[in-house]
Amino acid sequence: MAGHSKWSNIKHRKAGQDAKRAKVFTKIIRELTVAARDGGANPEDNPSLRGVIEKAKSAQMPKDTMERAIIRGAGGDDGVQLNSLTYEGYGPGGVAVIVETMTDNRNRTVAEVRHAFSKAGGSLGTDGSVSYLFEKKGILRLNSFEQEDDVIEIAIDSGAEDVETLDDQSIEITTSVDNYVLVKKALTEAGFKVSSGEITLVASSSNVLDVSMSSKVLGLLDSLEDLDDVTAVHCNGEFPDGFTG
Repeated sequence: MAGHSKWSNIKHRKAGQDAKRAKVFTKIIRELTVAARDGGANPEDNPSLRGVIEKAKSAQMPKDTMERAIIRGAGGDDGVQLNSLTYEGYGPGGVAVIVETMTDNRNRTVAEVRHAFSKAGGSLGTDGSVSYLFEKKGILRLNSFEQEDDVIEIAIDSGAEDVETLDDQSIEITTSVDNYVLVKKALTEAGFKVSSGEITLVASSSNVLDVSMSSKVLGLLDSLEDLDDVTAVHCNGEFPDGFTG
């Protein structure tokens, strides 16, 4: 999971900056609305909604903002028909990229995503072209570095697949989707605070990048994440140690 962790560490650092932008909330509100519309307003019965709620909490979205989005989605059509669409492609150096979007205009979205790939020297692929390189996993992050041994023991005992200390001395725990809630609950009950958590796509194999290629790939990922319709970007690039973009 080393490649994922380095990219995750970069994303985590950037998220602290991006969380101040209003459009981060706008994107999450879209996801909450669609998840509630498609699977109902009860997160216990709707894993997709539960995952988006975790993301909203990590971004420090106010509870009433989340609840309004969920109620609007569960209540039916709010006047704008949003669709969840996923695009796959190749970035600089052949890195595999998956782009998740939420849009009311698929023609606009695919044009913007294709332009971002082309501008970076990459290309948009067909469905299934890179998705086989990724698996859905649970990712938990804690800032309890001084109690690393205790965190590792509890995480592994409760079903975690991998535990890694990142460059910022936070701890990242990887779980299966089924064990995500169990591991989080075990850590919480032991008194540890989970600083962020999500169900996301993790690369099962990595594409090793040098510093020069890492900068090009990060430029593509930034361009994609800046698009209003994009809700998440995943890649299998393994960035060099110490690379911060």
